[in-house]
Amino acid sequence: MQMENFSFALNATIPVFLVIALGFFLQRVHFLNEPFNRTANEYVFRCALPVSLFRSIAGMDFYGEFDPGFCLFCFLGTTVMFLGIWAVSWGMMKDKGQVGAFAQASARSSAAVLGIALAANIYGDSGMVPMMIMSAVPFFNVYSVLILSFSPQVDEDGHLLPASHGMEAVRKACVNVAKNPLILGIVSGLPFALLRIPIPTMVDSALSSIGGTATPIALLVIGASFSGSGAIRRWKGTVCSCFVKLFLLPAIFLPLAAMMGFRDSEMIAILIMVGSPTTVASFVMAKSMHADDVLTSNAVLLSTLLSSMSITLWLYLLRSFGLI
Repeated sequence: MQMENFSFALNATIPVFLVIALGFFLQRVHFLNEPFNRTANEYVFRCALPVSLFRSIAGMDFYGEFDPGFCLFCFLGTTVMFLGIWAVSWGMMKDKGQVGAFAQASARSSAAVLGIALAANIYGDSGMVPMMIMSAVPFFNVYSVLILSFSPQVDEDGHLLPASHGMEAVRKACVNVAKNPLILGIVSGLPFALLRIPIPTMVDSALSSIGGTATPIALLVIGASFSGSGAIRRWKGTVCSCFVKLFLLPAIFLPLAAMMGFRDSEMIAILIMVGSPTTVASFVMAKSMHADDVLTSNAVLLSTLLSSMSITLWLYLLRSFGLI
């Protein structure tokens, strides 16, 4: 069973690296360039990812297996995770230009991408993962926008931009939340899910094709934007972010979930929420909101590499304690 889990984790992570490596290679041979990277990133941020999120939310069955206690745990866990990491990093990090990117990369998981596949691999169906996605992923986006809005931003050369203060900062954050394409995609999907409005097959097929371009294009941009010197300068922040993401958060939240009585697919869903690698959407949002996209891309890269081992470790421990 453990070899199957390890094999699954490798099958989920190695393709990510191959696409990133392709982006790096195409940039080195000058097939991809900075204008392409900017345009592709905007396309993913403003079109492909919102469409993907809309389709995911619209297709959920909110009433099928609704569990108020589990949903509340996921919501509160997400809140504590994001705001706690942000507060600690604000107090401890010397380079304030990295605070927003570090907090987002350390807390924001690839839950929607990896969660259903992992649960189906273990139990044969998605289990409670859709409930976790409903309760946590919308707030992943809201908290990310708020953190990046209230954190110092940087220009393309890594210099700090003037920060907003007081009511101006609050107004800016509210505008960013209201105008954020990812949040608009989620909000647009809610009426379809709540009212059980079916999406016509032809439209759904087109949306599936558009949303399916989000991850591969974003991964190509990460590879094409890779900066060796920038990556070296940010290695401490990257390593710390990956440790928090893959090891510290699961070590905190999985025992709490066990004490509250969650088992089986609920535990798998919580593991994905707190312990899966940093989502590629973090890089897309960081780049679009003038945060440290180099640190974020490094976190995506390293956390994805290490997650094949960390997720297998957590699965082994959960099974050893009879929790799954």
